[in-house]
Amino acid sequence: MGPLADRPPAQVGFYEIAPENWIGMGGVWGKRLRAFTEQYPFICHGLSLSIGSPSPLDETFLQRLKRFLDQHGIKGYSEHLSYCSDDGHLYDLMPIPFTEEAVHYVAERIRRTQDILERRIAMENVSYYAAPGKQMEEIDFINAVLQEADCDLLLDVNNIYVNSINHHYDAEQFLTALPADRAMYFHVAGHYNEADDLIVDTHGADIIDPVWELLEKAYAHCGVAPTLLERDFNIPPLPELLGEVDRIVALQDKWTQQQDTRNAGHS
Repeated sequence: MGPLADRPPAQVGFYEIAPENWIGMGGVWGKRLRAFTEQYPFICHGLSLSIGSPSPLDETFLQRLKRFLDQHGIKGYSEHLSYCSDDGHLYDLMPIPFTEEAVHYVAERIRRTQDILERRIAMENVSYYAAPGKQMEEIDFINAVLQEADCDLLLDVNNIYVNSINHHYDAEQFLTALPADRAMYFHVAGHYNEADDLIVDTHGADIIDPVWELLEKAYAHCGVAPTLLERDFNIPPLPELLGEVDRIVALQDKWTQQQDTRNAGHS
């Protein structure tokens, strides 16, 4: 927690944690987390649910997760529309085949997850580097899962940009084909250019201009939603990191004012 806990920045509206890192945490760190969640809004972003896994859904974990969310008063929970285990963890996010069968399979597991947690959850559009067994387009797969599962969307702006380069599609067209009314919140991050036609989603660099522009398109499409800046390594000093947070806040203010102006014109 460090400087964030010692002197929480005023421009940060919420925080996101991976529950797997904190469930069962006691002692000093458990108390510090509880003190922080009592003061500020939190969202939990899961790493290990493995919603597309061929293995059975880990309902024991979900029961522990529900107790953790209740304990800390955390309403929002999101996970990746992917899988990361099959009789053991694979330590990476693997792409679910874009098929009708997978739509039904994953949607049923999401519905069961929501029943256990007694919350709507948000599924994240993920970055991927191969599409094994593909029978439908990525956008059609995502929309079908969201519709059948009746869940929300964690819209990752950088993942759309990364996939648009790696899989040769129009990022804005993809974005505007997502259901705006299901967007719970956004992720935005930096990435690594491996080659002209290969980008790796790393969360280890500054956000580039095309991703900032795509974030604006997301606000135009979905309205202003809570937006998380992801940075997993190569983390700069906090004031430098907050510069990107400030840019997010400025974009949100811009689009909020535009929306207010439009609403006033229609009143």
